[in-house]
Amino acid sequence: MQPLPPGPLTLAQIQDYVARMELERGFADSTTVEQALKLAEETGEVCKAVRKGASLSMDPNSTVGELGAELADVLIYLASIANREGIDLSQALRDKECVNEQRIWQ
Repeated sequence: MQPLPPGPLTLAQIQDYVARMELERGFADSTTVEQALKLAEETGEVCKAVRKGASLSMDPNSTVGELGAELADVLIYLASIANREGIDLSQALRDKECVNEQRIWQ
């Protein structure tokens, strides 16, 4: 598999990379439900990394990853779910922000 190009990536590039990566690594048959559950697990790992970074008490036997790596895992699963459901994340973000711009934030 070709490595990611250097520099910033668009959401479309990320989604394309994740689709190719899943095919190559044999994950393409995972269902949306399976990927959503894995996303939830990875989100928990992000929270653990944040706890560690904030020096909050933790189970001393708990394995905690580096925050950047855990955030990358979340992004991979997010792109994976979007790909399975035919969602262009870039357009979804634009659409959601159009709605949010009409809201009153207090």
